[in-house]
Amino acid sequence: MEKASFHLSLPCRSISATRAFYVDILGAKAGRQSSQWVDIDLYGNQITFTKTGPFNFQYQSYKFEDSVLPAFHFGVLVSGPELEELLHRLEGLSLELPVNTLFLQDKPGAHRSFFVEDPNGFMVEFKNFLNPGDVFRTE
Repeated sequence: MEKASFHLSLPCRSISATRAFYVDILGAKAGRQSSQWVDIDLYGNQITFTKTGPFNFQYQSYKFEDSVLPAFHFGVLVSGPELEELLHRLEGLSLELPVNTLFLQDKPGAHRSFFVEDPNGFMVEFKNFLNPGDVFRTE
């Protein structure tokens, strides 16, 4: 199967704050946009943020190994150098610093990841599999 990018559409509170977070903080690119929506190119994947009125976004957490993770989140798989570059960029900002955690150490699916919260309350995960062939490995 040919590798394909995904498209995700999400509500947002502020187009300008959302664009600034993804472009200026995370280093993504903005695509087409208007006063009511913006397309964000996040590592070749299209996220369309559409301005909405107030919305109630509640999510539960779950425990994975020794960490509590947000049940609703979206993310992107990145290379090790991309993960390090993004962590380095975030260190100099006044954000709550993400915790870069190694999960499933010495097991299939071992990966490092961290989460950041965007201006809309969405949790965005950046994940790097130590062995890229383990992304969908089941054993």
